[in-house]
Amino acid sequence: MKWQGRKGSSNIEDRRSSGGSMGLKLGLPGVLIVGFIYLMMGGNPISLIPMLGGATTQEYVESEGDQEKMEFLSVMLKDTEDVWTQIFNEYNMQYDPAKLVVFHAGVKSACGQASAQMGPFYCPLDQSVYIDLDFFDELKHKFGAPGDFAISYVLAHEIGHHVQDLLGILGEKQQLRGKLSETEYNKVSVAIELQADYLAGVFASRVEEKGYLDVGDIEEAIKAAESVGDDVLQKKYQGTVVPDSFTHGSAEARKRWFMKGYEAGDLSQGDTFSYSYDDL
Repeated sequence: MKWQGRKGSSNIEDRRSSGGSMGLKLGLPGVLIVGFIYLMMGGNPISLIPMLGGATTQEYVESEGDQEKMEFLSVMLKDTEDVWTQIFNEYNMQYDPAKLVVFHAGVKSACGQASAQMGPFYCPLDQSVYIDLDFFDELKHKFGAPGDFAISYVLAHEIGHHVQDLLGILGEKQQLRGKLSETEYNKVSVAIELQADYLAGVFASRVEEKGYLDVGDIEEAIKAAESVGDDVLQKKYQGTVVPDSFTHGSAEARKRWFMKGYEAGDLSQGDTFSYSYDDL
């Protein structure tokens, strides 16, 4: 992606030096919040058990390339701000940018204490996206999705949740949690996540119009979307695939909704909630 030399966003908070204290210091409520957010991100909470055995603090030491990663995220965030300001204007609405919080190991958000093992996430209570720079390497080596636009897809997906929040969709659907069974709410969660993938596709379409994409960037985004499909993650971490426990959607569905947004380039075809679950 063509990003060097372009303007970055000022809506970034750098908390890397604050470190991350995780473990029993969280207390039971904190542990439950961490496990819940991790589950919503498509991870396996069982993998969090080792870090709950005791409190540890990881001091941040800037690695080679971290400054470039920060600059890249700043430019990508600015791109999301420009794109969604433009789209909201087209619908006679005002876009209020999200904040991007960059942390190391662990972080305290308005949604609770969180570990970098959860991956990037959006907290609607403070309207912020949280990401650890180590995720750049994790996405490439752990998930097999290399390339700068793979990271752009992840950020665009989380900003997609912010867009849902601003439109009132996220809060409305999350209120259903206590009214539905776990299996039924999982279906709502999948629709939420696939809509965020659609919105990431809309973002990709708009930045392509601006001439920012290189050959192969869309393929990088698709690879990233597929790599975090529930079926792929469950097969990798559990050995079996349990569709009733999906919270984000299959690899095929995530790719399809990203491409649907990319091809539409606007909000017109992104109502995942109007589809039956089997048709998502």
